Amino acid sequence: MASTAFEDSADYVQSLARGLQVLRAFDRELPSASLSEVAERTDLSRAVVRRSLLTLQHLGYVGSRGRSFFLTPRVLELGYSYLTSLDLTELAQQSMELLSQRVGESCSMAVLDGSDIVYVLRVPVRRVMSLALGVGARLPAFAASLGRVMLADLAEAELAAWLRGQKFRAYTPQTIRSASALKAELRRVREQGYALVSRELEPGLCSIAVPIHAGDGRVVAALNVGMPYSEEAPARAVQQILPALHEAQRAIEQAIRRGGWLPHLAMRHAYE
Repeated sequence: MASTAFEDSADYVQSLARGLQVLRAFDRELPSASLSEVAERTDLSRAVVRRSLLTLQHLGYVGSRGRSFFLTPRVLELGYSYLTSLDLTELAQQSMELLSQRVGESCSMAVLDGSDIVYVLRVPVRRVMSLALGVGARLPAFAASLGRVMLADLAEAELAAWLRGQKFRAYTPQTIRSASALKAELRRVREQGYALVSRELEPGLCSIAVPIHAGDGRVVAALNVGMPYSEEAPARAVQQILPALHEAQRAIEQAIRRGGWLPHLAMRHAYE
């Protein structure tokens, strides 16, 4: 009764309440939905749902594919409540801490959101980049090892759609800066199962990443180790760090399968 009374008061913002109601319509059972499906779930009119979805899409919290809508990882910006519901980070935490201790370097997990990767978990050892990286931080996917292992999993048509919206920036003289060069690199990443990026984002950084698969085989995230660049760093990354990275990858994927976890978000389609 008290709730109903407040909803009738001047302090109640109906449009905000409806927008949040639309966001809550998406869950594990309904990761993407048509306007009609959202209207049915929320018991709101199609006109109200349409305005809410288009507003949320304009703000970057909702994406669309054909007539379907889905949440994007940008909901991370709403606060840590999203991360606590994304139990992938809980499944990965221990394995990442063990990995970081074993190799003596920082490790990170990220998801793909449009042109960027978004960090969802980090175990830092020391500061490698001049950029401040934490949960919710974003980096260009094309120039990051985390981004490349996720892009390498895209089908040819999906990658072509992703590339059409990209602007390549030379962060350093070593940065890959064309679609053709990136496609060639992604073929190599796909074949070898990992991405090694050296001095492309910053002159002093080298990183190596592997994909993280959900139980249905989809790549839903990526895991990497970053280290200061030196002439020996690329060889160390492949020969010494990659085996430890693969162990953590297997442990996280096994935990995902045991827990029956599936992605809440259609993350890989956020660029469409």
